[in-house]
Amino acid sequence: MKKILLSVALAVVGMASSHAAVDGQTYQDVDGIKIVNQWIFDRVHTGAEFDKSPIANNYARTAVMSNGVIYVARSEAQLAVVGKDSIQQAVIYRFDAATGKSLPQLDVTLAGKPYGGLLAVNSIGVDNFGHIWVAPYTSEKLADIPFYSLNVQSGELSLVATLNKGEKIARTDYYDVIGDITVEKAQCNIMSAGARSSTVYRWHADQGSKSFEGGFDGDKALDFSEFYPQTVTQWGYAPVVKMVLGSDDESKYSGENFYIDGFDSAPILYNNTGGIISSFEKVDKELYPEACTNGVAEFNLEGKNFMIYSKAQYSGVGHGCQANIVELGEGATLEGMKLYWQIPADSLGQQSDGGNRVHSFNVEYGTENGQPCVTVFTYKCQNGMAIYKIGKGVTAGGSTIKKGDVNQDGKIDVTDVTEAINMILKKTKLNLETADMNGDGKVDETDVNAIINIILKKA
Repeated sequence: MKKILLSVALAVVGMASSHAAVDGQTYQDVDGIKIVNQWIFDRVHTGAEFDKSPIANNYARTAVMSNGVIYVARSEAQLAVVGKDSIQQAVIYRFDAATGKSLPQLDVTLAGKPYGGLLAVNSIGVDNFGHIWVAPYTSEKLADIPFYSLNVQSGELSLVATLNKGEKIARTDYYDVIGDITVEKAQCNIMSAGARSSTVYRWHADQGSKSFEGGFDGDKALDFSEFYPQTVTQWGYAPVVKMVLGSDDESKYSGENFYIDGFDSAPILYNNTGGIISSFEKVDKELYPEACTNGVAEFNLEGKNFMIYSKAQYSGVGHGCQANIVELGEGATLEGMKLYWQIPADSLGQQSDGGNRVHSFNVEYGTENGQPCVTVFTYKCQNGMAIYKIGKGVTAGGSTIKKGDVNQDGKIDVTDVTEAINMILKKTKLNLETADMNGDGKVDETDVNAIINIILKKA
């Protein structure tokens, strides 16, 4: 009977949908502030399941969290027929931000037809009013960038604007938006840094405006001359821009200050004239990010200013694909920053992403147990993603851990059987707290059978 049950359990592995685990790490409170992992879906903790997922692909380069849903943009995901031709259609894969569970995918369309092509949804993000946007990679030969909003119910795209690069034409990979892309409730600013150049692009639309103009005093592009390290004279591959919210209502969505993280340079905080406000020049060298990784975001909590930035990509020394969360120094500058945590403490993975460089981060604000909290989303192409909550009242996984709930999603079902088997096969990290059903200090066939019995009795 035991062998039969185990055989049945092994058979359901292929049928189970992608599911998340927890990172199993201990993070120390800092100044009374806690950080807890809600779930993680990656090569280190759920390797076998992640490897089967359609997001485990070099073309699934960027992702974003918005209103309880994770959106992972994958270009060239599936073959679609358009008339007598066929294209590689883009797909947006969705996940429940609370549990990591897969949700129905969005097949991307434009004017009712399948939308795709070379890196067609290379960059995905959300504006400050909850609108999801996507934009393609453009080469140094293309002057125009089609910038779209995404209907999160149908997958249909709507053109927000065709952004012209002007006279300085460089390759663009990734973008950032601040404000409202519909310009109904606020102004909007869009930025991108040109790869292997010193050029930064910026487009601006006033609230109520019908068009985007150049965002550098009317100019669409500006050549920067200040970098750190000073030996750097241009952005490298796949640079990332991240605009910072202004301190008052008038400047809130102006994006006058912004970070640029560019391959072999560390994140630098610039003003709208290209001048450096703050850099890593006087930061502890232990906090200095390794080369070839790009990604940064800011948030506020308990009256403090924080930054999350990519510490290393898949080839990083020690663990790869991790991020540092730091409290910024006086005046929200990089100088004097204080390290709080590195997430995950044991990595998302060390799988090459083909040189995409970008590490996606974004945050949402809320409360837990009556205390303010911040939800942090981290995603690295080909390696995985995770959700962390930060605050004085946060609790791990949002629920009490119990035996049999192996993946800690709040219920016991076939996905827990799959996770226990993966632990036995050493494909995922062992968690005795949830998977060791009989308390004998190991996870084996008897524990799998015990979980199956719980499921059968509840059926």
